[in-house]
Amino acid sequence: MSVELAGPGGRAGIGVMTAVALVGSLCAIHTMSQFLRTSIGVIAPDLAREVGLSAAGIGLLASAFFMSFAAAQVPLGVAIDRFGPRLVLAISSAVAVIGTLVFATAASAELLLLGRILTGIGCSSFFIAPLTIYSRWFAPERFSTVVGIQLGVSSIGTLAATAPLAFAAAAFGWRASYLAAAVITALIGFMVFVIARDYPPGTVPPVRHESLAESLRGLAVVARTPSVPRLFAMHFSGYSILVTVLGLWGGPYLAHVYGYDLERRGELLFVLAVASLLGSFAWGPMDRLFSSYKRPVIAGAVVTMLLLVWLAYVGRPGVGTLTVWFVAFGISTAFTPLLTAHGRSLFPPEYVGRGLTLLNLGTMSGVFVVQFATGLVVDLFPAKDGVYPLDAYRAAFAVEALVLAVSTAIYLKARDPAHEQALPA
Repeated sequence: MSVELAGPGGRAGIGVMTAVALVGSLCAIHTMSQFLRTSIGVIAPDLAREVGLSAAGIGLLASAFFMSFAAAQVPLGVAIDRFGPRLVLAISSAVAVIGTLVFATAASAELLLLGRILTGIGCSSFFIAPLTIYSRWFAPERFSTVVGIQLGVSSIGTLAATAPLAFAAAAFGWRASYLAAAVITALIGFMVFVIARDYPPGTVPPVRHESLAESLRGLAVVARTPSVPRLFAMHFSGYSILVTVLGLWGGPYLAHVYGYDLERRGELLFVLAVASLLGSFAWGPMDRLFSSYKRPVIAGAVVTMLLLVWLAYVGRPGVGTLTVWFVAFGISTAFTPLLTAHGRSLFPPEYVGRGLTLLNLGTMSGVFVVQFATGLVVDLFPAKDGVYPLDAYRAAFAVEALVLAVSTAIYLKARDPAHEQALPA
């Protein structure tokens, strides 16, 4: 049995086990990125007490990962197209391990921040480098489905950052939990280096003679690609809306508004993470179902906005209703595979690495801005004994809805290659 691929020499078939090993190893390394980026949320109240951080300080600590992640995207894209995604993954895995170790052993807020910055730089290739490999291995019409698998499987890391991390932190401490994460990241990074290859077996990689200056000029070509600014705007808010709730304010909201302890917070955020995981699998093939990238993305964005506006208005729904809200929110925000495939469709093969990293710059810079900005918003409301009032969180949810509304309005007129190809000649 074989899987249809698309290498530089055309389509070819390769064993299913080879494809499974490749995708499995790349999903595993991305799983650690998903864990590390969202792990602040569930332990935020406890971390704030230990280190003495304000809401703005927690927001900065959580968003520092995304700030450094975003800053690494432009050189990362050049490095992937110039040196290959496999080598980039190996080097960045080592940086991620160092950053996690620094965070786990930090004795001050400054060292915690340094650890988050290094971890963000290290994890910066864990999504885009696999996508570049997939674009070389799999047929274009299968790309969004593979991306959906990548995001769905790697969401196990997001799950681990909820209830499992809460239980581990309660039993062994958050520092020991992060030391374990560093060891696991190192082992998976080695596995990826052994298994992954830049191109499918039996294909001849294209010979490139680009100088460094030509590689950098390719960034300008990517930036001038029609509709890229519109997709950049959607990337800016699409993922940041989910991770700001799941990885930052969801935990404090449940602690301050509902009075839940660490384990109960972890359980409810676990529900949100599971819904997001299942949503990633469900959204993956929607481009083929709707013959469009844009239509299902807009549908997901609109539903997400309505959910945020409702929660900002209601403020404190019953626990059963809140659980349903978490499920709906996790599913509606999981349209990233379609948005990523939309971006991939705009770039020729030689610019895929730089093109996807440019759009991912929008994703990660969006998380940094939204998390930090909502931290400032929450801090506008006086805290009593470290507990922020309900109105602080209502304001944060309203700001998220507004950011998503603006991005969606910009995205509306983006070119949609999937829809164009479906039109009769």
